[in-house]
Amino acid sequence: MSERLETLKKARERMIEDRDAFAKVLAAPFDRDKAERARLKFIETQGLIDAIDRAIAGESTAT
Repeated sequence: MSERLETLKKARERMIEDRDAFAKVLAAPFDRDKAERARLKFIETQGLIDAIDRAIAGESTAT
């Protein structure tokens, strides 16, 4: 596995951990301020995970 692909996979795992933390806030008893921030960060993080997935797919086909 190339170093670039390995780095992308590590970054993806880190972002999944962050996304899971935001999901826990969303699943907790409702607190408007925390929920709004967590919702926005969850969406942002998921978009980043999707972008990393595309980069991994591109890297996989390039090798």
